Amino acid sequence: MTNSMSASMARTPDKPRTDDRYPSRFDTRAHVSNRHDPVVYGSADDGPLSASDLRFYDDNGYLSFDALLQPDELQSALDELQRLRNDEEIKDSDEAVIEPGSRELRSIFAVHRHNAVLRRLCAHPRLAAIARQLLGGEVYIHQSRINYKGGFRGKEFYWHSDFETWHVEDGIPAMRMVSCSISLTPNTPNNGPLMIMPGSHHRYVACVGATPENHYKASLKQQDVGVPDDASLSALAEQCGIIAPTGPVGAVTFFECNVMHGSNSNITPAPRSNLFIVYNSVDNTPVEPFCGLAPRPNFIAERVDFSPLGRA
Repeated sequence: MTNSMSASMARTPDKPRTDDRYPSRFDTRAHVSNRHDPVVYGSADDGPLSASDLRFYDDNGYLSFDALLQPDELQSALDELQRLRNDEEIKDSDEAVIEPGSRELRSIFAVHRHNAVLRRLCAHPRLAAIARQLLGGEVYIHQSRINYKGGFRGKEFYWHSDFETWHVEDGIPAMRMVSCSISLTPNTPNNGPLMIMPGSHHRYVACVGATPENHYKASLKQQDVGVPDDASLSALAEQCGIIAPTGPVGAVTFFECNVMHGSNSNITPAPRSNLFIVYNSVDNTPVEPFCGLAPRPNFIAERVDFSPLGRA
């Protein structure tokens, strides 16, 4: 099969491929297993994070910083946040995800490709240096997006492991990716902040349910396939607990690709909007999706440009 394989030619296989180290969505029952990959690929000599930072990330699957980026570095991005939100043409683009039942933006993908201001922020030297250290070498941007969660009616993002979807639907081979969430509005305990089960990244939850063709069209609004079962989530929550990193505009959270995370709906008046960047190792580029279907669009999962981010 090739990357140009069409959806009409694709089929959902009955059993995992021989090169699938993390099979999911094949069985009628959920399975929880240990991860097969390292968590930290670099060392304290490779970047700005200390040995204790790396140990914390290895143990918990995330790192949070209140002052990694300053408000004056973000002002142009904040201006873009509002401009894009009010642009009706953006809402009609393929990269836009609209909240179910409204014309409110839920997400805009591939902002690093189409917006010079946000591209500079996604490639910020401080962010890229941390990603390189965690992943042990050069990185490229696998995905970028703004997540809007407006006041009063901003919808939740249900519990999930990003890697499960990126592996199954995008063909990412290994757990060698890291997400970075930048607060573009204050993230408070009440307005639907990111929630994480610390330590859950050491376990892999194989989900139930075959992947439908063009699944992304529904899953980006509300995900039903690739969602962990209640029993697995309950066990992980009991073992790991749940934390919610919060912070002001400019706060940054890095979180491991397999950590279980989600966020509640926002019924407060205060919006919660974040810029997400997914950094992937240049040694972990995608192969054919492990679900046997055609790859998701390039604006969701990069399959063309694996150019390493430049160094300052």
